[in-house]
Amino acid sequence: MEQQPETQVETGAAPFNNEAPGPMTTPQAEQPWQEAVKPITDFLSELPEILGAFFADYKQPLTTVGLIVAALITVKLTFALIGAINDIPLLAPSFELIGISYTAWFVYRYLLKASNREELLAEFDSLKSQVLGKK
Repeated sequence: MEQQPETQVETGAAPFNNEAPGPMTTPQAEQPWQEAVKPITDFLSELPEILGAFFADYKQPLTTVGLIVAALITVKLTFALIGAINDIPLLAPSFELIGISYTAWFVYRYLLKASNREELLAEFDSLKSQVLGKK
């Protein structure tokens, strides 16, 4: 017959320990990566105040720069549109013909006779007084 190993079984409960629990690991002040990230998070948390103060201090120059950039973009888009229209066959010569015809009519109507020039000058002065508010 083979011998079986003896097994012991405890039937009692574990004894109760009245000592205060201690830490599982030694506490560290901060992790090394937290020390590197802390200045970045501090800067990002202060960024809205910094940007608000910057825009409040430089409102007029920033507006001027923005308007200049918008004007440059508008001019560039206008030239691109005119270039695209100019590439359409028969459209550019048609516009040139219309422009020449209107110029000829304007010269005939307003610039040929002295009385017509006076009429044009009166209309121009009237428009100028309406725009500038004088009269």
